[in-house]
Amino acid sequence: MKTLIRLEITRALRNKKFMFFSVIYPPALYVLIAGSNSNARMPGLDIDLSLYYMVAMAAFGAMTAVLMGNSERIAREREAGWVRQLRLTALPGRGYVAAKIASAATVSLPSILLVLLTGAAAMGVRLDAWQWVAVGLSSWAGSFVFAALGVAIGYLATGDAVRPLTMLFYFGLAFLGGLWLPSSSLPGWVQDIGAWVPTHAYTALGQAVEAGHAPHLGDVGLLAGYLVLFASAAAWLYRRDTRKA
Repeated sequence: MKTLIRLEITRALRNKKFMFFSVIYPPALYVLIAGSNSNARMPGLDIDLSLYYMVAMAAFGAMTAVLMGNSERIAREREAGWVRQLRLTALPGRGYVAAKIASAATVSLPSILLVLLTGAAAMGVRLDAWQWVAVGLSSWAGSFVFAALGVAIGYLATGDAVRPLTMLFYFGLAFLGGLWLPSSSLPGWVQDIGAWVPTHAYTALGQAVEAGHAPHLGDVGLLAGYLVLFASAAAWLYRRDTRKA
């Protein structure tokens, strides 16, 4: 399992095209959205626009790296026969899932750090030292949930269907979780649904730190539950393919 984790991390870092879009795209989008109005206040929230979208784009960038990359890569590996070769070894399902999550988390970390650096250097965001560290760590730890979801989708969908299915999850979760617009600006029924999606709890971790508070235990518990659910589903789908083989 350790060997596979090292291999997956090396493969992820060597994919220059994927690294570019995963690492450069989120901070560029952050500047595009908040650049001209960095000192404006978010409607209905006592927070600067630049500060709100720094956390939102850090979460969005991490989700882009781990969800989009994992699902499509796994679907291609299944079609190429690589996953079948792994199933012939003694590698357990949990080992495969752990390797994919580890490689995805390696890619998400530079994206998160670059968004935070952009916020400090270009957007004038000012936080205490502990807040910078806490925002970075919570954004990175929360990305593990979406890495596990990406593994599950990669095993659930065929090569032709994986991209549209991933995009459906990708944009749906981003919208419901408040990555594009504050949840408070959405209709009440959308807010009720959004309160239970993992992206809502994910962004809430960083927003709590921005306000000077510790992350809410309810948000941490919700993300932990989703991580167990998605990782278990991914491991089960891996074992199901093994039985088919």
